[in-house]
Amino acid sequence: MSVTFPPAFLWGTATAAYQIEGAVREGGRTPSIWDTFSHTPGKVEGGDTGDTAVDHYHRRADDVALMAGIGVNAYRFSVSWPRVQPTGRGPAVQRGLDFYRGLVDDLLDHGIRPSLTLYHWDLPQELESAGGWPERDTAHRFADYARIVADALGDRVDMWTTLNEPWCSAFLGYGSGVHAPGRTDPAAALRAAHHLNLGHGLAAQALRSVLPARAKLSVSLNPSVVRARSQSSADLDARRRIDALANRIFADPMLKGTYPEDLFADTARLTDWSFVHGDDLAVIKHPLDSLGLNYYAPAVVSDATDNRPERSDGHAAGEHSPWPGADGVSFHQPPGDRTEMGWSIDPTGLYDLLLHYTREAPGLPLMITENGAAYVDKPAADGTVHDPDRIRYLHGHLSAVHRAMADGADVRGYFLWSLMDNFEWSYGYSKRFGAVYVDYETQVRTPKSSAHWYGELARTGVLPELPELPGLPDLPDLPDLPEA
Repeated sequence: MSVTFPPAFLWGTATAAYQIEGAVREGGRTPSIWDTFSHTPGKVEGGDTGDTAVDHYHRRADDVALMAGIGVNAYRFSVSWPRVQPTGRGPAVQRGLDFYRGLVDDLLDHGIRPSLTLYHWDLPQELESAGGWPERDTAHRFADYARIVADALGDRVDMWTTLNEPWCSAFLGYGSGVHAPGRTDPAAALRAAHHLNLGHGLAAQALRSVLPARAKLSVSLNPSVVRARSQSSADLDARRRIDALANRIFADPMLKGTYPEDLFADTARLTDWSFVHGDDLAVIKHPLDSLGLNYYAPAVVSDATDNRPERSDGHAAGEHSPWPGADGVSFHQPPGDRTEMGWSIDPTGLYDLLLHYTREAPGLPLMITENGAAYVDKPAADGTVHDPDRIRYLHGHLSAVHRAMADGADVRGYFLWSLMDNFEWSYGYSKRFGAVYVDYETQVRTPKSSAHWYGELARTGVLPELPELPGLPDLPDLPDLPEA
């Protein structure tokens, strides 16, 4: 039986500036922490960088036409902070803002609703050299930058997200060091987490002061659906520890205006949390219009106090842990199918996540701002790219979304990660998440089968039954799409 989504449901795709734009030295842009990190030998697989990425900076109009041809009605993109405000301080570079003005105009001309993310990990290098997110000043600089972008685009963009996945920024960037800026200081990671929270609140205040009343504010978190391997008290306590570090460290201050007391206790040997000032939590708890949730796979944990902990936590391997204060917790790879990232395929986690935040934040609409899968995609002899595993993945997760909505979750939209193959952070160009295949040598874009399938879903709102393996139904032909 097919299921139908509401007519107003948003069907989007998503990208991030450093992953797609390229043109890192054009238009006044200066280095971000990801430019520095990717140019540091040994940090990114294959020595890859985002210098060219998929050249979206020069192919913007064709890429928007590509989206329109597929049939999506929303597009989530991020603004490159160093393209707009190169040093992280002072006035904007109008050439940088002009790129985003043109992108927004192109989207609106094609009937695609722009959804703007202010920060998707590309901190200006000058701010990192001054201390980065572990320093309180960075939160204030972020609010100034937010106001600049809102002044430029607030008349045309009505969906605004402050931060994307602050957990990754704090704990992969400053804890394990597998993301930019590559620091490995657990106390600095905790300070960064708080200042990201504070930056969110200050930026939300700045946005409210500039944007029209119709504008909708959000943040995109990547909560971990944490499951204990057993019901033993030790394993349940391991789950509690990871839930505090993965989820409650961001959701509690943003939604409730508090930090979890058990988080303070778990990390007391690392910091006294004196960097939390008197009115910070009131600032962080700024009213939101929706909550963005990014989901890929659940986590299974157990206590490992007496053994060497396993680190199958789904993040790039490194010598240092991204879990400060939880050194005695093991992560386990659950059985079953996995994506090319090694992540388990479990739509029940998305269902659980949506119902959890329905309970945690009653009345707050939810948006799935990232969900998708990496597979080994290769063109066939005729040039087509078939990716039935991705279609199955999407079908399962969208079925879970529909079930959650039937059970009371107020989900307003879904953004597929990603529009097209791109620079996948420390994995370089080795992992392909896109619904559109990119030949990195020629930059030619080829919609995969999943793009056809997802476009038909976006146009009709009807999720059809998935056929028996191994076949797939005939997919609708797309209109002629521009070649790069």
